[in-house]
Amino acid sequence: MDEGAKLHLKDWLIVQVESGRYEGLCWEDEDKTMFRIPWKHAAKKDYNLREDAALFKAWAIYKGKYREGRDRADPTMWKTRLRCALNKSTDFQEVPDRNQLDITEPYKVYRIQQDSLSVRPEKCHMISEAKQSSGSPTAPDKQLHCQKEALQTNREEKPLTDDLMREHMYCELSEKKVQNQVPASMNLFSPTLQISDFRMQVMLLYHGQAVMKVITRSMEGCFILQGRVPLGNERIYGPCTAQQLSFPSPSSVALPSSMADAMNRLLCHLERGVLLWVAPDGVFIKRFCQGRVYWSGPNAQHTDRPNKLEREKTFKLLDIPTFLHGLHSCLQGKGPIPSYEIELCFGEEYPDPNVPKPRKLIMAQVVPLFALELFQKFNLVETEEKRQIHLQQSGREDV
Repeated sequence: MDEGAKLHLKDWLIVQVESGRYEGLCWEDEDKTMFRIPWKHAAKKDYNLREDAALFKAWAIYKGKYREGRDRADPTMWKTRLRCALNKSTDFQEVPDRNQLDITEPYKVYRIQQDSLSVRPEKCHMISEAKQSSGSPTAPDKQLHCQKEALQTNREEKPLTDDLMREHMYCELSEKKVQNQVPASMNLFSPTLQISDFRMQVMLLYHGQAVMKVITRSMEGCFILQGRVPLGNERIYGPCTAQQLSFPSPSSVALPSSMADAMNRLLCHLERGVLLWVAPDGVFIKRFCQGRVYWSGPNAQHTDRPNKLEREKTFKLLDIPTFLHGLHSCLQGKGPIPSYEIELCFGEEYPDPNVPKPRKLIMAQVVPLFALELFQKFNLVETEEKRQIHLQQSGREDV
């Protein structure tokens, strides 16, 4: 193992659970698919910093966020960092029905996702060393009827509290790192290539009509939302530097009054919107709004039925290594042109074979500019445009 090599959160946590070092950190089931994490609030009278914050402190030390004897102890921030890491990771899913937060020794339960249960073989020797370490582990009417049903369905979801939202936003915005610029001489398909252009082209459409087209500039990505981001306490969570794109008023588009009314009702559920950003390994999104959001794109599980964005969960919309590999294969004549366009549909299921895109109330088209520039560099833009026209003429609008 290379000196200083680090375990991923999943592997690190498995080591901690197995170690028995932390009181209350244990497996929830015999098959070891779920585990408990002690979750005592610091305001409790019997809160013991040394015991109740031990696991959170260990993660902060392991990630280099806390240096014993040099940094001020901040158990609240330690806990927030681990909670953020768990919520962002695709390896874990919280199991609220098993949580016990009102007892003397409260705890939360997390499930290790099925495809993540086994530790990667190349990590085994790293985990073994970590265990041995003695220190801390470092139709219009019909359509309107369907849209009304979609709006009604939106109301079924519980609102996200401002505190919880601020915490999630803090996690996403504070943990992203800006990468160094890639030298122009670097081989395009080098394994060490890191994308340095984090801009996106975002176009909003109301009933098929473009109402906004923006190129984002912030490296923290952008919010698409109704209104403004209700941060509330920037002293704790830091300033929000993600660009904010607010939905224009439906009056900006010539629509029947019934359609405009439906759109206004939908916008009421999009106050907190979604956060989009480009990172070195992909394009990501996190949904904060109460209204439901559906999407299509390179990483979408389904192409013929809806893909829903779950609230409080990070989704990867495009995987950059996969895109670059596909582009490489395409240029060698060994594969098709890789896709990089992403579509979001607010309040209505999408993709929907029964309702074409131009009849959806609110949609967003997102294009990461690094991908568009690569297409232009290799003269693939015109080829892709011709392919799209051919497919539409063949009656296949959704591609």
